[in-house]
Amino acid sequence: MREFFSKIFIDGGDPAETKEADAMLKKAGYHGLDGQTTNPTLIAKRLLNAAAAEVGVGAVRGSPFTAHPSSNCVAVTSSLHTLRDGARKDSPRRALTSAPAPQQITASDASAYYRKTVEEIGRIIPEGQISIQVIGDPAKLTVDEMLSQARDRITWIPNAVIKFPVTKTGLKAAEIFCQEGPVNMTLAFSQEQAAAVYAATKAHNYDVFISPFVGRLDDRGENGMDVVANILEMYRELGDGHVQVLTASVRNVKHILYALWIKSDVITIPFKVFKEWAGQNFTLPPKDFLYDPPTGEAGEPGLTEIEYRELTLDKEWTEYDLFHDLTDVGLTRFWEDWKGIVE
Repeated sequence: MREFFSKIFIDGGDPAETKEADAMLKKAGYHGLDGQTTNPTLIAKRLLNAAAAEVGVGAVRGSPFTAHPSSNCVAVTSSLHTLRDGARKDSPRRALTSAPAPQQITASDASAYYRKTVEEIGRIIPEGQISIQVIGDPAKLTVDEMLSQARDRITWIPNAVIKFPVTKTGLKAAEIFCQEGPVNMTLAFSQEQAAAVYAATKAHNYDVFISPFVGRLDDRGENGMDVVANILEMYRELGDGHVQVLTASVRNVKHILYALWIKSDVITIPFKVFKEWAGQNFTLPPKDFLYDPPTGEAGEPGLTEIEYRELTLDKEWTEYDLFHDLTDVGLTRFWEDWKGIVE
């Protein structure tokens, strides 16, 4: 059986994509997907879209999904307030077709569907590690609230990994929870954040991942793959190997090939990019591979280098500078997207 050095995850929230990606790898002679990172906002959008389909209005405006709900989706959407209220009318059929399109779903409905989706993904890749995110207002979410969510979500499936943000609150929670279950520190953009993650999780009893986001650095003209390479170099030179580097926010096949070439522990790939790579027969980088970052649409110059920093890994995690503006931007954007869907 063929194997990659890196574990291959799919990034998304549609079990149909998980199933198709897993089948593509197996058809090509690989053992299949090693795991998945989930986005609860995309999953909630699928539920909202399914609710709209149930009331006969088609896809929700702005949703990237088509209206073809699974049996799980129908089961959950039947509990939505819009549909439940409509079902009290004289004719269920008339009520469903005349009900207004739902604009939001409740937090309990979103959480229930998130769990059902994760459970379905877990059945498709029962040996794969599946990241489940803690959710809350980044300005208000406390360590105790993160831990409460984590302790609930780790019970959803046997192979759950809990995603915490690389923030002071997130690391405080992860420092505790890494002794109770696997953790994935997400929205990382700097080598110093990676040093803090390493230090905070030294007492781990389970797997620890850090997810540097490549594409969002590329978007503003910085070479996001440099951060992945720098973290790998630092961990391999100074670390004990307990933190796995999970290359995230992958935008193109070049990202995949470079991540494979530098032997990233894990690569999580959006389905669209995964299909493009599959269309190239899961091509591998040659030994003399040279990473040539894509230029902008107007042919702008290449991306700015992010230089390696000489750091140590022997300090307390609180002594490292955790701040990166893209971490804050990412958390704010996620929360705004979530509140746009969930009441």
